[in-house]
Amino acid sequence: MIRGIAVLVLLFGLVALVFGGVFLGLGVAKNNQLVTAMHQEQVKLSLEENAPPTLIDNMSKAQAAGDLIREHRRGIAPTYQDLLGGGRYDPTNPKHLTYSQALNMENYLYLAVVGFGLIQSVIASGVFMVVTGLALGGTGVALYRLSGRLTSSSYAKESSNETR
Repeated sequence: MIRGIAVLVLLFGLVALVFGGVFLGLGVAKNNQLVTAMHQEQVKLSLEENAPPTLIDNMSKAQAAGDLIREHRRGIAPTYQDLLGGGRYDPTNPKHLTYSQALNMENYLYLAVVGFGLIQSVIASGVFMVVTGLALGGTGVALYRLSGRLTSSSYAKESSNETR
């Protein structure tokens, strides 16, 4: 009975290890994909006053750049409704066009922030699964060994009782 439970716990540990490895692999692959895409776009901004433009290619830079662009966009108009002034969007109006381009860039950067955050969650879940898998695997091995000793000692007791 204990041996069966030990094998079951060991199998759960192996499954957790496999799933953890898959989560880690997917997380790293998606992180690389997002960073590569950001490198291809070559979005560069000066995130601090008098600093040279820097390539935006990670979560903290994307957050800072998105916040900076939002601040600049709100300098054009505090809200979209304020931009329109009761009228309609006019793509030939430079102010409207600049506002919409800023909004697009802001959305791109904040989407990258969300993507990096999700990637971190997936990687953290993978690490947790691997740790859980190792713990379950170790517990399964220990139970299996313990069940062998219990079976051997039970058998030895039964044998000694029969010889008496």
